[in-house]
Amino acid sequence: MSATELVRLHNDFPQIRRRAVRTLQVNLGYRCNQTCFHCHVNAGPNRRENMIRETVDDLLALLRRSRIETLDLTGGAPEMNPYFREVVVAARELGIHVIDRCNLTILEEPEYAGTAEFLRDHQVEVVASLPCYSEDNVDAQRGDGVFEASIAALRRLNALGYGQPDSRLALTLVYNPLGASLPPSQDTLEAAYRRHLGEEFGIVFTCLFTIANMPINRFAKDLRKQGQLGAYMELLRDSHREANLDGVMCRDTLSVDWQGEIYDCDFNQMLHLSAAGHRRHIRDLSLDSLEGESIAVADHCFGCTAGQGSSCGGALK
Repeated sequence: MSATELVRLHNDFPQIRRRAVRTLQVNLGYRCNQTCFHCHVNAGPNRRENMIRETVDDLLALLRRSRIETLDLTGGAPEMNPYFREVVVAARELGIHVIDRCNLTILEEPEYAGTAEFLRDHQVEVVASLPCYSEDNVDAQRGDGVFEASIAALRRLNALGYGQPDSRLALTLVYNPLGASLPPSQDTLEAAYRRHLGEEFGIVFTCLFTIANMPINRFAKDLRKQGQLGAYMELLRDSHREANLDGVMCRDTLSVDWQGEIYDCDFNQMLHLSAAGHRRHIRDLSLDSLEGESIAVADHCFGCTAGQGSSCGGALK
């Protein structure tokens, strides 16, 4: 049974509707310099899907005719798209807040030298993956040497002003559980990150997001191999909290894939669950027309409402 079949098998997630779109989360491509076992995108160095010139032009046209407040750039490693900097500059010129979903190690790659400075110069918020403050746990999840490179990148960002007290350069760290469990308390874990990273490495940051692992793609395959996929799905369903429904990110965030097609969230994008049940492209899109639409849901959505809740903006408090 595939991950897609599993999430659709017992689909009784509550129906929810979209509010006004305030954030556009754009996947610039699946190419990445890392191969993480929890990655719901199945990103990696051998992926070739990348947003092309024509689609970038469609994206910039949409930004100009819409009232988007935040552009959230993701991947893969979004910095590996050849038009990454152009998109950032164009969005900032429109007064749009830009987020870079950064895996940190890309900043240490010689081919991408100067990326950290570019992000600073354009006041881009960095949301950086660091699934643990332990070297062994990070390398087990993301690959040998990733922790060391991540620490070097964080020090680089700190030196540029990111995460410093009273700085306008926001540096957010992102935690994912190592296995088939829900994230711990975001506030408690943030305090532990601050203490450990500060004492051991002199690193400071703005805040920490805790995000549950979604049972799709690479993570789902790993769970199935261990015989834990069904149990993890049940954990998510049993931990559902109705109060979290109001804060799920799909209410006011729209996901765009590397081809320019729209989805209710990044996870639905990976499962090819189109928004409103049919394929639509950004070139023909009016964001105002989406308000009030029913959001495509399936059992994986319990990953966003389980426990303290989970979204690309961390726990739902």
